[in-house]
Amino acid sequence: MTSRWTTRFLRALKTKAGRLFLLLVITVLSIFVHGYHMGTDDAAIYAPAIEKAADPSLFPVGSEFFMHHAELSLFSRLVASITRLSHAPIEWSMLLWFAFAQYLLLWAGYQLAERCFRTDTARWAGVGMLATLLNLPVAGTALTVADSYLTARSLSTPLILMAVTCLLGGRTYAAGFWLLGAFLIHPQMAIYGAGVGLLLAVGSRSRDGIRLVAAPVLSALLLPVFVSKHLQPARGAYREALASRSYFLVTTWHWWEWVGVFAPLIILAVCAKFSLNPTLPALTRLAKTLIGLGLISSAAALVLATSANFAYLLRLQPMRSFHLIYVMFCLLLGGLVEEYLLRARVWRWVLCFGVLSLGMFKLDVAAYPASPHIERPGVRYQGEWLSGFLWIRDHTPKDALFALDAEYFSKPGVDLHGFRAVAERSVLADRQKDGGAASIFPELAERWKEESWVQSDWVHLSEDRLLALRTEFGVSWVLLENSTPLDGVVCPYSNGQMRVCRIVDQHCQLLSGPSVRGRCCGLSPNTATSPEANQLSWDNDDRLVQTHPPKHMKGTIHDYFSPA
Repeated sequence: MTSRWTTRFLRALKTKAGRLFLLLVITVLSIFVHGYHMGTDDAAIYAPAIEKAADPSLFPVGSEFFMHHAELSLFSRLVASITRLSHAPIEWSMLLWFAFAQYLLLWAGYQLAERCFRTDTARWAGVGMLATLLNLPVAGTALTVADSYLTARSLSTPLILMAVTCLLGGRTYAAGFWLLGAFLIHPQMAIYGAGVGLLLAVGSRSRDGIRLVAAPVLSALLLPVFVSKHLQPARGAYREALASRSYFLVTTWHWWEWVGVFAPLIILAVCAKFSLNPTLPALTRLAKTLIGLGLISSAAALVLATSANFAYLLRLQPMRSFHLIYVMFCLLLGGLVEEYLLRARVWRWVLCFGVLSLGMFKLDVAAYPASPHIERPGVRYQGEWLSGFLWIRDHTPKDALFALDAEYFSKPGVDLHGFRAVAERSVLADRQKDGGAASIFPELAERWKEESWVQSDWVHLSEDRLLALRTEFGVSWVLLENSTPLDGVVCPYSNGQMRVCRIVDQHCQLLSGPSVRGRCCGLSPNTATSPEANQLSWDNDDRLVQTHPPKHMKGTIHDYFSPA
């Protein structure tokens, strides 16, 4: 009976409908394993952009910190347009787009696995390994194989995989179509995808392929020439923004992050060196290509780290090409594990993927202890910070401007949720996530520094400073921890940890005054400190150095920016 059902199952997988259905099942299982977290981490930038595109009345103040990213692609407008046409709630729309992107990634992975492996079992093992390792960190790039929230990478990655599949199959113009789609969604990742295509074309000596992908790659390589005026040390607020992004500089990476760089390349080198019977020639070509991309990206990142004059070019982040390397590496690794270890034994499949899935599940639960594993629309958070964010969304006017602790993003109970994404209200710039926007767009740096410093040392907020927040920045609401003793505010919402307050004067009348930008109560931006900013600092020669380098880093590559 078992063999009969097994035969029927394998026969069903040979049909297109059977494959699509199994991919759907794997997609659902992967979401149950890795979870879904709306508005966390990088989605703190993407989600507000989608929300504003769907409802332009949102975020009348401070939208520059996420719209600068959004205006570089069609991603947020695409999601918002479909949302308006379908009349779906924005939260449901983002969840469905996330699920669709996960499905598209696994479908594209299967298409690529077909080019690399001879047997169906190896192909499905590759898809299974990719689906299981979606939360795997990508070396020291601050990325994972696939985000547990909706971002532009969620859609651009499968499009790039399809372009690579077409190039391996000799369909050059189809590859161009997929790359164009990826470029419209996420230009930076599409450039890395074009780099894969160029290396594949050079390896196969395909003139059409070289002509197709050479333009975007050469444009990226020539970009430093056109921005040569920026070949100077970063100064002022912008260098502080760069100092808050330790992963920009590979010379500050830990040793285990470098293991994450070279371990996949070594395994790929073994695959390329030896002719493996279960694989097709495309696997060797792809492995050599990924090795080349990894080495070129590593060399470029090290070059940018050699001089303070390259400070403005650090935002190019060449090591983020390893995101694509990891995605394809996981796919190839799964197929090889099946051919040499699992060997179509059901119990081995269950043990291998079961243990990996359990580990990834626990990793996500540990990363978001105050949040549901799957943050479905309408969920009510147990965490007090997130509950307060939801109250703000439901009970405050859309034009309200908030201020809160500049370090709120990393507080226990926030779970990396962005205030704008969850509360859907304007807020002054924070240190962490808005610091990332300022590090990419130098024109935002001064405003980021001013607004984040004025919200520093938040537990010692005074009434004079509160008045200045209103008169100089136009703030009308504040979030305070209950340990902050402060009068002159009316707090319509509070819980065990924080309270949401509207600014009023001593007569309980709303404060009024012009919104004039400037310093707040004489608070100097140089008097406050930030744990994240302390990771890196600047010496007298405008060199970026690690403030307290670990002992194992001294005397190594990590001293490149130290004074001679």
